[in-house]
Amino acid sequence: MNFLNFISGDQVTEILDMQTCIQLMRETLSALSRGEAIQVLRTAMRLEGRNVLGVMPSALLAKNVVGTKVITIVPDNAYKGLPSHQGVVVVFEAETGSLKAIVEGETVTAIRTAAVSAVATDVLSRKDANSLAILGTGVQARMHLEAIRLVRKIDQVYVWDRRPESAVKYSEEMSEKFDISVVPCATAEEAVKHADIICTVTAAKEPVLFGRHVQKGAHINAVGSCTPDCRELDTELVKASKLYTDRMESANHEAGDYLIPLREGAIDETHLLGEVGDVLLGKIPGRQDGEEITVFEALGLAVEDLAAADFVINQAAQREMSR
Repeated sequence: MNFLNFISGDQVTEILDMQTCIQLMRETLSALSRGEAIQVLRTAMRLEGRNVLGVMPSALLAKNVVGTKVITIVPDNAYKGLPSHQGVVVVFEAETGSLKAIVEGETVTAIRTAAVSAVATDVLSRKDANSLAILGTGVQARMHLEAIRLVRKIDQVYVWDRRPESAVKYSEEMSEKFDISVVPCATAEEAVKHADIICTVTAAKEPVLFGRHVQKGAHINAVGSCTPDCRELDTELVKASKLYTDRMESANHEAGDYLIPLREGAIDETHLLGEVGDVLLGKIPGRQDGEEITVFEALGLAVEDLAAADFVINQAAQREMSR
């Protein structure tokens, strides 16, 4: 293997800025809902505890690319100062099967996950939304603040974490980085009670966000849970919301936030309204009034990684050729 075909996380950061990735994810989600991509369910091999090795294949045939993300998910790494998601995205030309490059997956995942939430926020949150609550303080908490600020004029940020010291550290770092007020909160309830937009980016197995604490008109990006037996949102909140996702098939197999209330009989299959890509294409309605609570259930799709990685590869090749 030619290791010149490996693109590092530093290169990804240099090439793929958040604004560009938001537009790229908008195009990718639309393409997926138009049937212009091949997206199958991920294979998740259970390791010790909640640790997982995931294999995530997809294809964007219009762009002549096919690939797979191979990733490890170790939730407790957040308490060890290590990334919870680590891996690579392997990208091939679809027509010839030739390897284009291998791209470091941790950075791609970090950027595209927040970019997808920004797309959902742009189409589902109120246009005048200006306060943001973030539950969790890891990599995605940082990336989501950056991304959401690009689609809404955020004046106030609230943050909560199970470890109060992490919320304080986050508030200090993000206040300085973005020149914005970031308030650390002692409870999740305190963090979300005045929030127009809420991002749950935790490793929780049980709900951290409850319907009784969420104000009318809020939009929620539920990002941290992607297994059928774990959830961040309680049943009351899901039942009271208009629920959307990135891929229906994935939600029907992987989304504990949706599947647990479904098993409880609190909702039925019609409660999951459709994909954000369908909202982008005008196939289904999004928010229809300022009182609705909307939820975007993010599962994280290989096609998102593939689109982001292929963009980075092409840009890196162009830069190399222009030298």
